[in-house]
Amino acid sequence: MCFLRRPGAPASWIWWRMLRQVLRRGLQSCCHRLGLCVSRHPVFFLTVPAVLTITFGLSALNRFQPEGDLERLVAPSHSLAKIERSLASSLFPLDQSKSQLYSDLHTPGRYGRVILLSPPGDNILLQAEGILQTHRAVLEMKVNHKGYNYTFSHLCVLKNQDKKCVLDDIISVLEDLRQAAVSNKTTARVQVRYPSTKLKDGRNSFIGHQLGGVVEVPNSKDQRVKSARAIQITYYLQTYGSATQDLIGEKWENEFCKLMRKLQEEHQDFQLYSLASFSLWRDFHKTSILARSKVLVSLVLILTTATLSSSMKDCLRSKPFLGLLGVLTVCISIITAAGIFFITDGKYNSTLLGIPFFAMGHGTKGVFELLSGWRRTRENLPFKDRVADAYSDVMVTYTMTSSLYFITFGMGASPFTNIEAVKVFCQNMCVSILLNYFYIFSFFGSCLVFAGQLEQNRYHSIFCCKIPSAEYLDRKPVWFQTVMSDGHQQTSHHETNPYQHHFIQHFLREHYNEWITNIYVKPFVVILYLIYASFSFMGCLQISDRANIINLLASDSPSVSYAMVQQKYFSNYSPVIGFYIYEPLEYWNSSVQEDLRRLCSGFTAVSWVEQYYQFLKVSNISASNKSDFISVLQSSFLKKPEFQHFRNDIIFSKAGDENNIIASRLYLVARTSRDKQKEVIEVLEKLRPLSLSKSIRFIVFNPSFVFTDHYGLSVTVPVLIAGFGVLLVLILTFFLVIHPLGNFWLILSVTSIELGVLGLMTLWNVDMDCISILCLIYTLNFAIDHCAPLLYTFVLATEHTRTQCIKSSLQEHGTAILQNVTSFLIGLVPLLFVPSNLTFTLFKCLLLTGGCTLLHCFVILPVFLTFFPPSKKHHKKKKRAKRKEREEIECIEIQENPDHVTTV
Repeated sequence: MCFLRRPGAPASWIWWRMLRQVLRRGLQSCCHRLGLCVSRHPVFFLTVPAVLTITFGLSALNRFQPEGDLERLVAPSHSLAKIERSLASSLFPLDQSKSQLYSDLHTPGRYGRVILLSPPGDNILLQAEGILQTHRAVLEMKVNHKGYNYTFSHLCVLKNQDKKCVLDDIISVLEDLRQAAVSNKTTARVQVRYPSTKLKDGRNSFIGHQLGGVVEVPNSKDQRVKSARAIQITYYLQTYGSATQDLIGEKWENEFCKLMRKLQEEHQDFQLYSLASFSLWRDFHKTSILARSKVLVSLVLILTTATLSSSMKDCLRSKPFLGLLGVLTVCISIITAAGIFFITDGKYNSTLLGIPFFAMGHGTKGVFELLSGWRRTRENLPFKDRVADAYSDVMVTYTMTSSLYFITFGMGASPFTNIEAVKVFCQNMCVSILLNYFYIFSFFGSCLVFAGQLEQNRYHSIFCCKIPSAEYLDRKPVWFQTVMSDGHQQTSHHETNPYQHHFIQHFLREHYNEWITNIYVKPFVVILYLIYASFSFMGCLQISDRANIINLLASDSPSVSYAMVQQKYFSNYSPVIGFYIYEPLEYWNSSVQEDLRRLCSGFTAVSWVEQYYQFLKVSNISASNKSDFISVLQSSFLKKPEFQHFRNDIIFSKAGDENNIIASRLYLVARTSRDKQKEVIEVLEKLRPLSLSKSIRFIVFNPSFVFTDHYGLSVTVPVLIAGFGVLLVLILTFFLVIHPLGNFWLILSVTSIELGVLGLMTLWNVDMDCISILCLIYTLNFAIDHCAPLLYTFVLATEHTRTQCIKSSLQEHGTAILQNVTSFLIGLVPLLFVPSNLTFTLFKCLLLTGGCTLLHCFVILPVFLTFFPPSKKHHKKKKRAKRKEREEIECIEIQENPDHVTTV
C-alpha cells in the first residue's frame, strides 16, 4: 500500500488518512470473511435463526401478559408530585379525601362517573326527576360475589361524621329542585349559584365541577344560574387494599357502565357518558386489539412491495423471492425479540405496537442494500465470492447504522429516561436491532447464497427450473419466450452489467439523474428547501408538550367521548388543588392570616380558615391568641352542622392540657379556559416556589399532577439523545471515510430531517407525548440509515465532477433507498384505518420521517452536493498525472523495443 503526499499537506493529515484507510479496509476484510463463512455454511446459518424463532415464539404465546398500571407507563417516573402525594397521604389519607381532590381523568382508586347532557337549548336542571331516577338506579344496582349481593352502600366511601356514603352535593341541589316541582313551586324559588352554592343544611359547596354549560342570570350579583347543559356525578368506592375488595369494585364498575348504556336507550331527553377507573386502561389496550388485522395487512403490503420491487424481466437475475424472504427475515427476528421480552417477565402495552414498523424500516434497508450489493458484483465470479463481495460492500455501513440504532435506543432505555413506556420500548428496540442484524447476515445471507447458486447454474428465479437455450426458445410461442428468457440471449454481445435493466435503476440512470442535476431544476430545489426550512422552523417554535392521556387511547372509545364532553362543559375550573400546611402555624397571628390570603388570592378557596375567620367576625368573637383561637374552633365552630365537615381538614395534637394544630389543609380551584392542562401546570409552577420562600410551609397536590409534573423535562430527553447521537455519528464514522466533510454533510442532513419532522408534526397537531418522542429517536436513525451510504459513496467517488459523483451515488444506492422507503410508507397506510389516537400519531410521525428522508436523499442532497465541498478537482489531477505517467512508460518501452512497433 503506497500513500503519496500532496504538496503542502501536513504529515498529520497523511497519517490520519492512512489510519482511516487501514481501518476501513480492515472492516471490509472482516465483512468479506463473514460473507465467505455464510456462503460456505448456509444450512447452519439458516437453521440456527429458525430454531431460535420457534423456541422464543412459542414462549411469547405462553407468557403474554398486558401491563395493568397505566400510571407506571405514562407518568414521569421521578417527579416531585409523587413525593408530595406520599406526604399528603401520610397526613390525610387520599382514599378518604379523593372526593374533595377532584381530578378530571386521574381520580385514584375505584369510582364510577357519569355526565348527563341535555339537548341544545334545554335546561338540565328542569330534568331533576329523570336525573334522580338514574341516581337511584345506580344506588340500587347489585353485583354478586360468592352468593352475596353488594350495592353501592356496601362499597362506598363513608363520611367520618355520620358514616353515610359520600355523594356529590349536586344531588342535594337536585333533590331541592324536585321537591319544588312536586309542591308546584317555581324552580326560581330554589336559587342555585355558580360556582359555589348554599345547600339546605347551610353549607357552602363548590359545584364548579358538577354543573357545566352554565348560563348565569344577567346582571346577577350573586351569580345565580339561569340554565345549565350538563351535570357530572361521581360515585366513589372504598379501597381497602384487599384483592377481594378490588374484585368486587371491578365488578361494580362493569355493571355501572352496562347500566349507563341501558339507561341511555331508555332516556331520550338527555345523553349519558360514563367513565370508570378501568376505562383509561381498557381503552389504552383497545388499540392493540383494533390494530391486529391492520398490522397483518401492512405486512402483506410490505411483502408485495418488496417482491415486486425486487423483480426484473430477466428471469435469471430477478430476485422476487429474495425480497419476500427479506421481509420474512425481519418478521421472524421481531417474533424472537418478543419471545425474549416475555420470557424476561415483560408486560405488553400498546406503545409497543410501533416496534414492528421501526424494526421493519431498518431491517428491509439491509435487505435491499445486500440485493444492490449483489447486483454490483461481477457475474463471472463464483457465487460464494459474489456473496462475500456483497458483504464487504454493504455490511460495513449497515453495521455502523445498526450500532447507532442500538446506542440511541440504549440511551433511551437508560435511567435518565423519565417515562417508563419510552424506557420499555427502547429496551425492546435494542433487542430487536441486535436480532435484526444477526438474522440479516445469517438467515437472509443464507437465502442469498442459495439464490446465487441457482443463478450461477442458470435456474429460473421463480420456477427453479433450467432456463432453456436460445435455439429451443426460438421454437416456442412468444409468451413462453417472455416467461423463460433471461433477457440477454437475443443480443449479439453480452451486457457489461445486466442488472442495469432493473426498472428502478433504469429510471434513475436514464431519466431522474439527468433531470435532478439539470441547471434549470436547481433553483427550484433551493426554493423548495427554503419553504421546507421555514415551515419546519415555524413548527419548532410552536412545540406543545402537553401530557394528554387521550392521545394514547382508541379514538372511538367511551373514555375519549367522555373526555371531549368534559373538556367542553367542565373546563371553567381547574382540578381541586390540595393545599397542605404540614407544620404548626400561628393561625391567630394577623401576619399569618395576611400571608394565607395572599397565597389564596386569585383562587376559589374551599377553606376552613376563611370560614372560621368569617364566623369569628359575624359572631363578634375575639380570638387573637392561641388558646382562644383553638378553644372557639373546637368547642363552637366545628360543632355547627354546616362546618362539621371541616373536622377532616385539621389535625390536632394534645400536649398535656394544651391543644395544637400540627397540620391542616385547604382546597384551591383556579379559573381556567379551554387549555386547562397548560394553565394548571403554570399554577403548579407558580405555587411551588412560594412554598420555599414564604414563612408558611406547604405542599400542593392533585392526582393529575403525577401525570403532568416534569413532563416538559421528560420531553427534552429525546432531543438530548438526538444531539448526543449525532456526536456519536461523528466519532464512529470519522475513521471510516476518507474525507471528513462526509461526516459534516451527514450531520447537516440528519439535523435538517430531524428538525423538519419535529416542526411539521407540530403543525400537524401532534403533541409531544411518549409516541412522538420515540418517533423522533427513530427519525434520527432512519435518516442516518439512508443518507450515510449515499454521502459516503459521493465522498469516495473519483469522477471528474461533483455532478458525475452524485449520479454515481444515486445509481449505486438510489434503488435500495427508494425500495425501502416506498415499502415503509406503503406499510403505514393501514394504520390510517385504525380508530386510535395512538396509531394516528404513529402514522403522522413515521409518514413525515419517510417523506423528509426521501426528499433529502433524492432532491435536496443531489442538488446541494453539486454546489458545496468536497471538491473533486484533485481526483481529476490524479487521473491526468496517472495518464501522463502511463504515456511516458509506453514511450520508453517503444524506444527500448523498436521492433515492437513493427510488430504492432
